Amino acid sequence: MEIQEMMFVIFFIVMSSAATEDVKKNLTCTEGGSITLPDPVVESGFLSYGRTVIATVTDRISRIWEESFRDRLLWNNNTGLFTITGLQRDDSGIYIIDPKGGGVPTSYQLSVYEPVPTPSVNTSRVSADSCTVVCFVEKAHETTLYWIKGEEILNQTSTGPSLPLTVDKQDFSSSYRCVAANPAADEKTLPVNIKTFCSEENNTDEKSENKRQVGTVLIAIVVFLIVIAIIIIIGIYFERQRRKWGSQSQDSIKREGEVVYTDVLITDERNRQGGNLSDPSPAVEGSNLTTVYDKLEVHRMALTDTDTVENV
Repeated sequence: MEIQEMMFVIFFIVMSSAATEDVKKNLTCTEGGSITLPDPVVESGFLSYGRTVIATVTDRISRIWEESFRDRLLWNNNTGLFTITGLQRDDSGIYIIDPKGGGVPTSYQLSVYEPVPTPSVNTSRVSADSCTVVCFVEKAHETTLYWIKGEEILNQTSTGPSLPLTVDKQDFSSSYRCVAANPAADEKTLPVNIKTFCSEENNTDEKSENKRQVGTVLIAIVVFLIVIAIIIIIGIYFERQRRKWGSQSQDSIKREGEVVYTDVLITDERNRQGGNLSDPSPAVEGSNLTTVYDKLEVHRMALTDTDTVENV
């Protein structure tokens, strides 16, 4: 039985390969969703993915050949339609349905897209006469953004991450919506109250600029205080060093300027003036003292009475 089925599959692949090149239908779906191929296989036929046969129908009995589709491919024996569930991105490609019994093989180009993320809105700029808001999505791959006022599409971007909209003040009361969509007709809509987003409190640009300015001022103050602290520390250090050096210099000067005095020997004999004086007592052992002698003469004394001088 399996041999007959395989021969059947090979036969129909050869017969239908040329006929399916120009017969294509584009199908789109979102990842995780399901899709039903519109052409049926009622009695006998097969379904292929590219050049790989993934399912056959023989005498109203279906069989799944490809393991990756075994739990995701369903065949309705009443309608003869194939349905693929749990679609993944790598399920995108060309599918061929070839019904036995004179039916025309049909090929489908299936494209599976990521789910559309829910859009978000931020305030970009608020002025006296207008307001700019920005609609954006986290993942912009194959996602189109729209701004809609009432039922009118104002602007759109093709697969862009964000879409700005400037609204005049007189239109703040109008109804606005931000819509994110993909080619599979999957859409997410976010109603936007312009009055709420365009209040002065939501002026994100001005807030950000103010924060930047405050941050810059704080950084400058901190740097200034650090510089002042460094200068003070350096000044204290050098002042201490200066005092230390000054104290050491004064101690050195005191030690160098010390004078050691010795006793002066006085004799009553006048005729010994100018003669050699007897040596003083022996110097203390180990002493470096030097004895200085001076000759005492009468004329060095500050006397004004002549008689007194003569009597001396």
